[in-house]
Amino acid sequence: MNAKEGMSAMEPVNRYPLAMRLLHWLRAGLILGLIAVGFTMTSLPDTASIKFTTLYPMHKEFGVLVWLIVVVQLAIRWQSRLPQPPAGLKPWEAHLSHVVHVAMLVLAFVVPLMGYSMSASFTQSDGVPFFGLEVPELLPKNDKAFAVFQLLHKVLAYTLLGLVGLHVAGVFKHRFLDADKANDVLPRML
Repeated sequence: MNAKEGMSAMEPVNRYPLAMRLLHWLRAGLILGLIAVGFTMTSLPDTASIKFTTLYPMHKEFGVLVWLIVVVQLAIRWQSRLPQPPAGLKPWEAHLSHVVHVAMLVLAFVVPLMGYSMSASFTQSDGVPFFGLEVPELLPKNDKAFAVFQLLHKVLAYTLLGLVGLHVAGVFKHRFLDADKANDVLPRML
């Protein structure tokens, strides 16, 4: 290999791989939708039939889908060269960005697992549907465990929502407020 070929292999990456970009936006929309549906369904009285016939099954199905998307994203991420943080970021901004990204990925993986655990351990559960399939319930029925999983699912989902808000605020800050336009990270994900 000549020096030029060696340099091309080390050229900076300016955008995330297409698959990661598409899955990022799909996951973002699904997570926001799941939080909205989760808030709606838990706010409805138990007498509202849509709560159990439509909203809970839909929430479970799309929660499993988010979990699968995160698994695929992590596999792609592991095999891909990714953009480095912009050089113009202050060290604390680069660190905060990294922490928020990792925390969002971890929570996007864990929150659906807590939802699954909640449903699988609930003694009156009607299962975990996934678009015509049933996800096996691998946990023993135990309403005390259900209560723990329910609390974790709720707290971690709202934590994820807060991190999403921080992530979006950071994107807007870098795009519209930073003097160094090279800090604009949005084009990396478009």
